[in-house]
Amino acid sequence: MHQEVLVTRKHEQPRAQPKPGFRPEVQGLRALAVLMVVTYHIWFGRVSGGVDIFLLISAFLLTLSFVRKLEAGRALDLGRYWLHMFKRLLPAVVVVLLGILAATALFVPRSRWSEILSQTWSSLFYFQNWALAANSVDYYATDQSIASPLQHFWSLSVQGQVFILWPLLFALAAVIAKAAKIRIRRAVLLVFGSVFVASLTFSIYETYTNQVHAYFDTRTRLWEFAFGTLLVLALPYLKLPQPVRVAAGWIGLAAMLSGGFILDVQGQFPGYVALWPLVAAALIILAGQTESPFGADRLLTWKPLIRLGDMSYALYLWHWPVLIIYLIWRGREEVGPVGGTAIIGLSLVLAYLTTRFVERPLRSLAWAEKKKRRAAVVIAVCVALVATPVAAWQGGLKLEADRLAANADENNPGAAALLPGYDGNHTDDPATYLPSLTSLASEAVHWRQPCSGASKPKSDVLAEGCGESFSENRGTEKNILIVGDSHSLQWLVPLQTIGDERGWRVTTLFKGGCSFAVAGQNLRSPDCDEWNRLALEYILERDPDVVVTVGTRATSGPDAGPEEVVTGLAPALKKLTDYGIQTVAIRDNPRFNDSPIECVEANGSGNDLCNPERSDHLAPEAPFVPLKEAAPDVGLIDLSDFICKADSCPAVIGNVFVYLDTNHITKSYLESLTFAFEQQWLHATGW
Repeated sequence: MHQEVLVTRKHEQPRAQPKPGFRPEVQGLRALAVLMVVTYHIWFGRVSGGVDIFLLISAFLLTLSFVRKLEAGRALDLGRYWLHMFKRLLPAVVVVLLGILAATALFVPRSRWSEILSQTWSSLFYFQNWALAANSVDYYATDQSIASPLQHFWSLSVQGQVFILWPLLFALAAVIAKAAKIRIRRAVLLVFGSVFVASLTFSIYETYTNQVHAYFDTRTRLWEFAFGTLLVLALPYLKLPQPVRVAAGWIGLAAMLSGGFILDVQGQFPGYVALWPLVAAALIILAGQTESPFGADRLLTWKPLIRLGDMSYALYLWHWPVLIIYLIWRGREEVGPVGGTAIIGLSLVLAYLTTRFVERPLRSLAWAEKKKRRAAVVIAVCVALVATPVAAWQGGLKLEADRLAANADENNPGAAALLPGYDGNHTDDPATYLPSLTSLASEAVHWRQPCSGASKPKSDVLAEGCGESFSENRGTEKNILIVGDSHSLQWLVPLQTIGDERGWRVTTLFKGGCSFAVAGQNLRSPDCDEWNRLALEYILERDPDVVVTVGTRATSGPDAGPEEVVTGLAPALKKLTDYGIQTVAIRDNPRFNDSPIECVEANGSGNDLCNPERSDHLAPEAPFVPLKEAAPDVGLIDLSDFICKADSCPAVIGNVFVYLDTNHITKSYLESLTFAFEQQWLHATGW
């Protein structure tokens, strides 16, 4: 997103030419793209396609520079290039990261600190996109207040990775050109044409099979950069008459501005649908400077737009954290016209100050340009300015978490506090609650290792969510398979503990947002049908001793409808029991509209808001009847009395936070109720 703007045609003479090779219409295009990103994020909660245009422009400008070097026979000097590039990119990043850290300390609940500190590392070192992909973050979440203020660094991470990869590919093209004795442009076409085809094919496939992951995956984005590179190669051969270029400019501009509303960007990017904004931007670049009073370039070369293009990088960096911090501070899910205008205004001020006093001075710092080691010093200082406070902050939080964990046996009985006649001498002290608000990242449930050998599914769709947990010190006496979404997966915690003691192998088949059911009935997500079909085939092939899944879906509040059996689960369990496979269904835990942990942070654990009525979230009795009718031998587990009290579902029980977020139980609390789970498990299975 941040390189000098160069020309593609030597004989083109723009009206305003600050220096040789400057293309102001491309700078205007950059400005419009960042405005699209900002306004769509703030007011529409949609993806605009503006980021994709940034990716194309980055590759377009980078390619112009490298092709000229290669054609002139100059050495690429990749080391100098990389040092020069990151010396220019990092200072603004550092300023924004430090601003986010300061705002986090002032306005963000402690329960979110750990996530933000962790993402600061991935943002600083350009792998934020992979961190988000690994966590399957939903970039299209309607409630942006729960998003990370660093989430937008995913695109900068992709660009940073490409800024390392692209010069290597140009070096490869140079080697090919020399070895094959062909023109450098043909070698570049061969290399980047191959990247375009391979990446686009993979992007279409992964977008179809795992769209949330595909959105952040560098491999699904390489073709967009390659499109910009190929555009440079094609421009000299696309000599169009002025009227055609005028039309192309306006068509491209109209398509660019409308794509986010016309297309289902949320469900289809970054597959072939991303061609829409890329082709739109290509038409604008192809139109160039038309020298016509009716050309789109008259708008794109408007001086205020050019100036905005100059600080588009900083504006992109600032707008998202300003938005997210505002939403967190005000406790809102969206902003209105006044709040949104204020956010844009503040973002513009911060972007101007960052560009004027940080980015430009360091970009033109002659001292750092003279020697490579000096540029390396600038980069090292930038990294240290962020790494030092983050490391110190995380170290302090770890000491706090270790202190609390050391006294857990005495202070944190968790579910045991609900036992009749419990006489533990713990006191309800918020300073001793577990898990520590700053160590919530460790509370997410995950298997110990991916499935391997005979346990590994043949299908990649299943393999991604297949995991195993077993004790290395004992023989495997029983094979248990947990199948379904995250509400099923979380019961891996007590099953792992029990399995370690008894020598069980516990396998998980997990897909976020996809409850186990027969294909065609559970429509919670578009690709659930295929996953459930494959999951059933895998289960029948593996023939485990018992299959475990969550059998009901709890309500999120008094107006959300009754608790009911998971749609399509009953016939799925019947199929398994017909094959002689034992099944166990677990009652769902309560779900809430707001985070109980954040409620306790804001109001204290004794506040009624943090202890909602049980009847608003769970039925008086577990609605297991349809499961029993379909599969009479199904085992049933209902731990509601160890998650809720008789009349309420508290956020804190026995000095342990019950919920990690709005609907998942913390690992700490799951561990505390293992004794109750084991009792019901043995009864449900007859073991």
